[in-house]
Amino acid sequence: VQLVESGGGLVQPGGSLRLSCATSGFTFSSYVMSWYRQAPGKERELVANIISIGGITNYASSVKGRFTISRDNAKNTVYLQMNSLKPEDTAIYYCGATKGDSRYWGQGTQVTVSS
Repeated sequence: VQLVESGGGLVQPGGSLRLSCATSGFTFSSYVMSWYRQAPGKERELVANIISIGGITNYASSVKGRFTISRDNAKNTVYLQMNSLKPEDTAIYYCGATKGDSRYWGQGTQVTVSS
């Protein structure tokens, strides 16, 4: 099983980034896919998730209206479009896959929002 995040980096406040998580080794289309983040000294928190079929999404209140999660089941990839970024969005962003008791994680990608 592999989950590989990409797209992180340094961006100025108000800017945008698009994270990608390419996966392999499991039946992607049947898993709930999520993005979490962990800032220094803080616990990992859920940013957004998207169910396997139907595209129903859920967002943390802190990112609602600014971030958009999407998935491409043909490419086994989940995305996170992040707009209007704020310094408090600075964190390591992790991709996660969940189905019942099965859970897989990526290695994370750093997002830094700073002028």
